[in-house]
Amino acid sequence: MTPSVTVLTGAGISTDVGIPDFRGPQGTWTLHPERQDLLDYPVYMADPDVRRRSWLARLHSPMWDAHPSDAHRALVELEKAGVLTALLTQNIDGLHQAAGSSSELVVELHGSLFTTVCTACDGVWATQAVLERLVEDPDPHCERCGGILKTSTVMFGQDLPRDALDRAAEAASTCDVMVAVGTSLQVHPVAGLVPLAAHHGAEVVIVNAEPTPYDDVAVRLVREPIQTSLPALVRELVDR
Repeated sequence: MTPSVTVLTGAGISTDVGIPDFRGPQGTWTLHPERQDLLDYPVYMADPDVRRRSWLARLHSPMWDAHPSDAHRALVELEKAGVLTALLTQNIDGLHQAAGSSSELVVELHGSLFTTVCTACDGVWATQAVLERLVEDPDPHCERCGGILKTSTVMFGQDLPRDALDRAAEAASTCDVMVAVGTSLQVHPVAGLVPLAAHHGAEVVIVNAEPTPYDDVAVRLVREPIQTSLPALVRELVDR
């Protein structure tokens, strides 16, 4: 019987298309630990200079020019085979959808770079439209109410979207196989989805170059490069 599969992806699935991870040997925070301040919500809200630096980082993000990889496309094939129940992602780069994954199956646990929200009135805009304002205003505020703007991404000090986390927990609790790809599994509550799946009897497969805190609950650890190992794993799951 073909298993139902839930996939959790982290930054490692996108590093080969030019988007650096955070905690890896060449990760953004490994090389530039001071940049963590740009993702600290209380600091961002209180410090205009941090907001200016954060908007510049968004403006020059490699995500704008990135294209899906073979690993992203492999997960589309898993969906087409009818075995993918949910694609949970910690990434904000939109590459799963760009590859062709159904928006109904993709759960963006940490939000998206592509939209911006007002922290006061909850107005929403396309991030590109906000970035165009940086030429005249390096710390753009809401044009409706004057509130502070931020991209629709989850910062440190913010809760994950409740509906996204609920969907993820349901998918982890009911799948036959849980595949964690390119995630360090160090950030909670998302990291807790892996032991949750194992607790409910799922076969856990972790595809990651470095050890994670939850390697002990996995029935299989894959250390080979994601761009080749994930397509191979998908073929294996489809052929069961």
